[in-house]
Amino acid sequence: LNGTNFLTWKEQIGIVLGVMDLDHALRIDTSAAITAQSTIEQMAAYEKYERSNRMSLMIMKSSISIAIRGAIPDSNDAKTYLASVEEQFKGFSKAHASTLIMKMLTTRYDGTSGVREHIMMMNDMASKLK
Repeated sequence: LNGTNFLTWKEQIGIVLGVMDLDHALRIDTSAAITAQSTIEQMAAYEKYERSNRMSLMIMKSSISIAIRGAIPDSNDAKTYLASVEEQFKGFSKAHASTLIMKMLTTRYDGTSGVREHIMMMNDMASKLK
């Protein structure tokens, strides 16, 4: 994550954590702490959540540039940390969307390149707005 690629970064983080089966902490709410009365299944679920949370945080933090990492509030919960990162880039994505809309409205076919390239470029801008 370098400031201009938040949506791509978030998608790639989701894929990496999903493939590695570490997205448990992002999909499930916080597991209850282990007590003396906890069953084996509860202990296993808690251990899976804790490992997933710890590894998810490590992967997310290591993929963010140091300059940006300092501006994001630290958290011990992967879901909360991801929400903080998303909040940090919310304003940027609105400005980026506004720029894309203006570019789409003002872009005209110039006649020098092919019609197909122009259509593909417009389609690419439209897909970035979604």
